[in-house]
Amino acid sequence: MPRTRVKICGVCRPQDAAAAAQAGADAVGILFDPTSRRCVTADDAIKIAAVIPPFVTPVGLFVNATPDDIRRIHRLIPLAAIQLQGDETPQFVAELKPLRIIKALHLAADDMAMLKTWRAAIRDLQLTNLIGILLETPSTGPARGGTGIANDFTGLAAMQTAGNFADLPPIIAAGGLNPENVGDVVRLMRPYAVDVSSGVESTLREKSPEKIQAFVRAVRAAEHI
Repeated sequence: MPRTRVKICGVCRPQDAAAAAQAGADAVGILFDPTSRRCVTADDAIKIAAVIPPFVTPVGLFVNATPDDIRRIHRLIPLAAIQLQGDETPQFVAELKPLRIIKALHLAADDMAMLKTWRAAIRDLQLTNLIGILLETPSTGPARGGTGIANDFTGLAAMQTAGNFADLPPIIAAGGLNPENVGDVVRLMRPYAVDVSSGVESTLREKSPEKIQAFVRAVRAAEHI
């Protein structure tokens, strides 16, 4: 099967970004949402980005930020992609062109309407800058990710088998992933990428190099089954 990309998200320290890259991660997520417990300052983000080597993608996460705020951070920090984790609309994505966007959808397994909306918008608004759809755990609470609450991967896989993700950008699986369950999700969904935050932490805001390594190893092992 094609290689599954790995994103280590919610990185708050340079040493954790370096550990992710050394373990073979493809992307490092840096949060700029002031309501998140893993939010970092622009100065801290500059230090984190400075240790990310070539060919590892720095991704900036925002929740319901303004286009001006996103562009301001993008000018300060060499982000290769922007991840929108809030209630951002397709029109908002279009407004951010030419920035490359990953849109998180808190998608319930029976929510065809949400996919229909985004599929139509991709066509009608020519969202050529939308490079990925991240399937996050549906939640009615304030947290927009990093909760460790497991997603309904079986339901999402059924949608995938039914062709409900056709004509959408590559799918990124997220929501409660960890070294113990990510292999099952990779085998079940064969996603373009997987995204993990709390599942590889030793404590809040601190990643465990050992857990990151175990996570990447589990993904790689699952690719060959």
